[in-house]
Amino acid sequence: MKKPTILITACILFATTLFVQSQSLEAIKITDEWVSKLEKNIPTPTIKTEKKRKILVFSKATGFDHWTIPHNIELLKLFGKKTNAFEIHVGFDIENFDKKKLKQFDAVVLNNANPTGPKRDLFHDLLKNYTSLTDKEISEKAAMYEQNLINYVKKGGGLMILHGAIVVQNNSDAYSKMTGGSFDYHPKQQEMHIKEVDKNHPLVQAFKGKGLTHVDEPYFFKNAYFDYNFRPLLYFEVDKIEEIRHEPTDNINYVAWIKKHGKGRVFYTSPSHNAQSLENPDLLQFLMDGLQYVTGDLKADDSPMKSPSTK
Repeated sequence: MKKPTILITACILFATTLFVQSQSLEAIKITDEWVSKLEKNIPTPTIKTEKKRKILVFSKATGFDHWTIPHNIELLKLFGKKTNAFEIHVGFDIENFDKKKLKQFDAVVLNNANPTGPKRDLFHDLLKNYTSLTDKEISEKAAMYEQNLINYVKKGGGLMILHGAIVVQNNSDAYSKMTGGSFDYHPKQQEMHIKEVDKNHPLVQAFKGKGLTHVDEPYFFKNAYFDYNFRPLLYFEVDKIEEIRHEPTDNINYVAWIKKHGKGRVFYTSPSHNAQSLENPDLLQFLMDGLQYVTGDLKADDSPMKSPSTK
């Protein structure tokens, strides 16, 4: 009588294993060999500059700990090492969002710096976890740091947002309007074909009209996303995605865009959750072009698109 039970258990374990495998790729260890391989694919900057742009790469998460955070750090450090375009400074301290410190940088990269729920407020989390301030002081100071970042961009700073960092202040209307949207949800990881919105746009020239096929989380957005106050760069077709939660009003879902915010510039890219995607030289060129856009060196049309209802 034990054999059927054993068989059923084995089937459940097999099915569970398949499900887990469909949800994620195995984390890559950062070794000298991996960094060397990555270094060989570092592109040449599209725009040659006389001056190095000083970049803050903020990489502290309090919520979901994306395993690609250190891989992105290595990538951006190589951007600085292999080109004359960037001076990379990796930061984890909330005091980097002090007004005077922000002024030192030409652009800020938010590297998967996502917070916990339900507040979805990274600055609140960091102050709660690493200071002895009262709840009232934490709320006031968190709001101040958020406003500092918004003002920094509004006055001409650059902001590059990688994947999960769209969630930094996910319940804030002001942050959502600056970034172009807030995170809603994502189905399971799956292979998808990301396509260019306009193959002639200078920010997507890296893909040569072929887009990007890779395994990733299909991100869906809410809040200011539906203002469409951005210039979309990449998208996927919703009807090609498995396990969506609700019927979309449009089959196009944008996953990368640029936008102006005051005098500053914002670049958001959902690709990628997995460091395996960094093995694609086209994606590296896209990321470098995005960084040159937010520093103001790469000029591109960042006028808002027309919403689907007015096309």
